[in-house]
Amino acid sequence: MTTSEKALSGYAAAARPVRTDRGLEYAVFARITSSLREVDETDTAMRPALTRAVMDNLGLWRTLASDLRRDGNALPLELRGQLLSLAGFVRRHSYAVMNGQDTIDPLIDINTSIMRGLRGEVETAA
Repeated sequence: MTTSEKALSGYAAAARPVRTDRGLEYAVFARITSSLREVDETDTAMRPALTRAVMDNLGLWRTLASDLRRDGNALPLELRGQLLSLAGFVRRHSYAVMNGQDTIDPLIDINTSIMRGLRGEVETAA
């Protein structure tokens, strides 16, 4: 590798965007929400993919809930309470989905709303 190539390589690595905590959270929500969207609930052959996608989402929400309960969490207490309530709903609904008692759509809707919030988009009541 020539000196110029090394310099370009080093610059390329330094030029990569630095992700913020919000950016990282958004990326995780986007990846998991995408896997939820890819599942066809009516296709029994996709049952393993459905279970995997729902369990990945549930794991994300468990991690989020754990972080929200930490004393050092910087979010306002009211918002933390609202998100913990959502985490409880996600847990209950996830099991209903995996038991074939409900659809995956509310999980996708919740994640999409969280992603909008992470991007700074404000939702208004209709």
